[in-house]
Amino acid sequence: MARWEPGARERLVVAAVDLFAEQGYDATTVAQIAERAGVTKSTFFRHFPDKRELLVAGQETLSRLLAEGIADAPADASPLEAVANGLRRAATAMGPMNRELAPRLKAAVAASTELQERDALKSVGLAAAMTAALTARGLPDATAALASELGVLAFKRGYFAWSESDRGDDDPAEFLVAALEELRAASASLD
Repeated sequence: MARWEPGARERLVVAAVDLFAEQGYDATTVAQIAERAGVTKSTFFRHFPDKRELLVAGQETLSRLLAEGIADAPADASPLEAVANGLRRAATAMGPMNRELAPRLKAAVAASTELQERDALKSVGLAAAMTAALTARGLPDATAALASELGVLAFKRGYFAWSESDRGDDDPAEFLVAALEELRAASASLD
């Protein structure tokens, strides 16, 4: 087995998602994930503290990109325009592997209560990063929190719409921003 081979983290994520989809989260062991990825168990633990954390691989990067995009939005941008800017920035980190894994990941999460809980914590973390960036722009807490929650929902809806699209050359940012616009319109109809 390769010890320091490049791409181990990505291979571990792919192996885990495949195994979760094939045999379920509970039946999948760290040893099986490491073997499928072609690495040792110690390499697994250098990248992840446990198998549950594979679900949130890249969360720190995603949170940072969302916050940076919000911070870089024009000063006169509305809260949702700033969130859209964050979504566009986050889309820059989404590549073919994200697109390929999305349906299997969605199925694995749907089949496991533990993964659903971890996914919910990921959403909380993303919302917190966006809320902090929006409050740093001077928005009241309630406005920042609401815009952030819409941003998380738009990210999830747009990400899965992008992953299910049959066009191979489409930009994930289009899907994320379209989902945000759809949610903006839906929220306007709540009055």
